[in-house]
Amino acid sequence: MSTKLLSKEAKANDRFRELGFGITLTQGVHGLKNVEGLLHIVRNYNDFTEKNDPYGEHDFGSFNWYGKKIFWKIDYYNPSFSGWCDPLSDNCKRVLTVMLASEY
Repeated sequence: MSTKLLSKEAKANDRFRELGFGITLTQGVHGLKNVEGLLHIVRNYNDFTEKNDPYGEHDFGSFNWYGKKIFWKIDYYNPSFSGWCDPLSDNCKRVLTVMLASEY
């Protein structure tokens, strides 16, 4: 994958995450304090490093929330949600899942 493609993918993932549509919360996250504040952090996340984003896709992040380790991850699906698709395709659907690290 070229750097140019990764840059486009990261921008698409950032835009998707910032809009806040297509977010799924696990049962563990639903039970946390101030879920609205937690989602604000996910939408505005920008602590990407070589360690947590080695391919420059901006499709994963982690942070602590009231003593709990939180992961968020973007997955890509074809329109029927039956498998993976090219993240830059117009037909690709993104789903952002926010979970407790222990639920991963």
